[in-house]
Amino acid sequence: MNDTADSGAGQPAGGPTARPLRVDGFAGTPAEIERQWYETVYRGRGDSMPQLTVRAVVMGLVLGGFLSLTNLYIGLKAGWSFGVAITAALLSYASWSLFRRIGLARTPMTILETNCMQSTASAAGYSTGNALISAFAAYVMINGHHVPLGLTLGWIFIIAALGVTMAIPMKRQMINIDQLRFPSGIAAAATLHTIHMEGAGSTRPGRTLLVAGLAAAINQFWMDGLHLVSGKLAPFGLSALFGRLNAATLGPAWTGRTVLFLWDPIFIAAGALMGLRVSASVLAGGVLCWMVFVPLLQGNGTISGTGFGELVQWTLWGGVSCMVCSSLLAVLLQWRSIVAAFGTLGRMFRRRPASGAADAVAAVETPLSWFVVGQALALVAICWLAKAMLGMPIWQSVLAVALTFLMGLVACRVTGETDTTPAGPLGKITQLVFGVVSPGNMNVNLMSASITANAAMASADLLTDLKCGYLLGANPRKQFLAQFAGIFMGTVATVLAFRVLVPDASVLGTDRFPAPAGQSWRAVALALGAGLDALEPVKAWSILVGGAVGVVLTLLPHWFPRERRWLPSAAGLGLAWTFPWYLSLLFFSGGLAGHLLARRRPSFADEFTWPAASGVIAGGSLMGVFLVLWENGPDIVRRFFGN
Repeated sequence: MNDTADSGAGQPAGGPTARPLRVDGFAGTPAEIERQWYETVYRGRGDSMPQLTVRAVVMGLVLGGFLSLTNLYIGLKAGWSFGVAITAALLSYASWSLFRRIGLARTPMTILETNCMQSTASAAGYSTGNALISAFAAYVMINGHHVPLGLTLGWIFIIAALGVTMAIPMKRQMINIDQLRFPSGIAAAATLHTIHMEGAGSTRPGRTLLVAGLAAAINQFWMDGLHLVSGKLAPFGLSALFGRLNAATLGPAWTGRTVLFLWDPIFIAAGALMGLRVSASVLAGGVLCWMVFVPLLQGNGTISGTGFGELVQWTLWGGVSCMVCSSLLAVLLQWRSIVAAFGTLGRMFRRRPASGAADAVAAVETPLSWFVVGQALALVAICWLAKAMLGMPIWQSVLAVALTFLMGLVACRVTGETDTTPAGPLGKITQLVFGVVSPGNMNVNLMSASITANAAMASADLLTDLKCGYLLGANPRKQFLAQFAGIFMGTVATVLAFRVLVPDASVLGTDRFPAPAGQSWRAVALALGAGLDALEPVKAWSILVGGAVGVVLTLLPHWFPRERRWLPSAAGLGLAWTFPWYLSLLFFSGGLAGHLLARRRPSFADEFTWPAASGVIAGGSLMGVFLVLWENGPDIVRRFFGN
């Protein structure tokens, strides 16, 4: 890696940075398409401009470590993960600009260095934590203890590496030849392109992200941190103030059902990113669950207690069934994408005719040999880890990896076309397969599905970042190395933080960490392990009714496409049955605020909604993690050294 070259930094108007993005792609035969990209986009940028530098990778690792904590924190809180490519792009540029102003850096980063930096940060912040908030959280709830630390680190790293190397043959076909859009990749490229153009006033989104993050961190400390400074300040914390308000206005009956008011900008910002349709669906689901369903069960004596931890054991079945059935049907309805995905198999590995342009492109693409070696090593490692961790037979590990490649192919194709990665439903397919292959073994069921879901997510994340680099003229091989480097930081940061935030099963499924994704995976594993006939009648009926609602809500947009934006989201409606009611209100508040701002001041909203919301989520989440460390520091140190 080159740490000293700075040619191409701060290009003048009309230089490489000022080139328009070729979002619409190229036309012609595969060879012609690749030649056009090489000559009009790559030449003058990727062949001469610094990109994979030490400073870019190190800065990306640091930022990615912090971003991985934000996704882990909000994932445990709300079961929702946010792509961090645009956040990482803005934060990368803003941070390096700050370092230059205060004298810690002498020269600006090139646009391709910033691209490598955000690619590293994106891998660390997004590709590693989802297995922890889903499969590993479910494992802790089922077994009452963690997987040993060393095995957890190995598992998270290997499935991310499996996904990243799996994407190597897909990139040249799906991005170069098929010209799939990968909308988040286009958005990240447009963001980097804008902020690197001179005179564009483009540092404003970066400043907005930093200011919003600082404000959210201060708010989070006011909400949950005053008692750590002094017990005398505890009554003035936001949580205490809202607690007194809820007691005076709602009473114990409603607050015991989680129907209460709370101020938490993290989830308001998340609602703004969700949009009005999904956030309104979340509120509707919350009202049906916590204000109708739960009171009915309490009224007829089915449920005797109160509090989220006890009530969610009754509510999650309908919500999970709604989400699972909807997700699986949504994937099946995209059968054309599935057929196209499997149709690319032959083309991905087909030898291309030799030519000067083809050889030049092949020289900058990630070699297919890296795919072969990476997949082989990952398979061996998974077989060993699964045997050591679960006693899983080798043939079952091989089956899980084979399913992962096929499901990952589908996930990447769907992501390229819709910007939505169906990792969850594809993981559920693996859970269903292993419900037959290894009946009653809930741990094997969870971990085999985590291979599929999280490797598919890592593949789709890499291709999204590579789409950004493709538009900017980056060297794909160097960007792959940057992405791979990010996995190391993401693995260490998320696994250690997960052990800190979740010391044992007692904090999961509570107001502190509702862990909706873990609840969902746990419910599917339990249902497949025990069968519906072993569940209480209310839970069995909830599964049937929730599944039917999910199917209907998925079909309605296909029957009434013109009314799509007014129809409820099955994912949002079902999710609300797995976390407290007050979160659904916060999500809706953010979605409504974002919608109103977009209608009244569209240009302002386009420029500032994403950076402001991303900054709030990052700042508030990081402060939340810091407060947990502050409050439980001695116990955390004892537990780690004790284990």
